[in-house]
Amino acid sequence: MTYEILIALVGFAFASSITPGPNNLMLMASGANYGLRRTVPHMLGISMGHAFMVVMVGIVLLQVFETYPILNILLKVLSATYMLWLAWKIANAVAPEASEVTGKPFTFIQAAAFQWVNPKAWFMAITAISAYAPQDNGVLIGAVMVALVFSAVNLPSVTVWAWIGVQVRRWLGTAKRLRVFNVSMAVLLVVSLYPMLMT
Repeated sequence: MTYEILIALVGFAFASSITPGPNNLMLMASGANYGLRRTVPHMLGISMGHAFMVVMVGIVLLQVFETYPILNILLKVLSATYMLWLAWKIANAVAPEASEVTGKPFTFIQAAAFQWVNPKAWFMAITAISAYAPQDNGVLIGAVMVALVFSAVNLPSVTVWAWIGVQVRRWLGTAKRLRVFNVSMAVLLVVSLYPMLMT
């Protein structure tokens, strides 16, 4: 990987990791509801799960989607269904009369698995592989290199969103305000489906 490609990949990884999307909205909600420490497995699951996804996209999945386009449509339907369910869970993390948050934060495995139904994660993985993966050392080496760079940039970026959620929690103060915040995050999560459904 040349220096120029590395810099471009780091820029793309940062821009796509730090901007709002399903992962970051969920992390902000988790930070607000459960605190930073309990959100760490969620953050690690996103970063490592997406790195694994990048490698798999580089090695196998691009060819599979080109051969069987129907799988792309099926993935969109599954993704939309799962994200609507998650939005409902986020919106109902706090009952209107509750003084404490109910539910549990995402585990490492749940967060890693979520990458496979996250439209933004797919876009990031496919773009990173198709635009930045070096081909001179073979497909596997190129995919692993892109995944390592992405993971190194992604983890600090997603941590920022969880930290923002922790800061927001201090301003929310009451269960009623926290409920409004959670419903707002759920609505934004649903809205984030729009670009995927329009393609």
